[in-house]
Amino acid sequence: MYEYDLQQFRSAELIRRAEHERQVREAVRSRRAARREAAEHAAEHDSHTGRPRRPWFARVA
Repeated sequence: MYEYDLQQFRSAELIRRAEHERQVREAVRSRRAARREAAEHAAEHDSHTGRPRRPWFARVA
């Protein structure tokens, strides 16, 4: 009976850990989506200036 309880405890712990990792991945994914959306929004406002966002060529030393 003791081994069965230990196995149940381990199983529950693995399930909790997997759920936590899923939540972390979901949070990271939503943050990335928010950053991407903010970048697109900012790019729309800069696009009307007619100038490139950065120079085409690197600076000469």
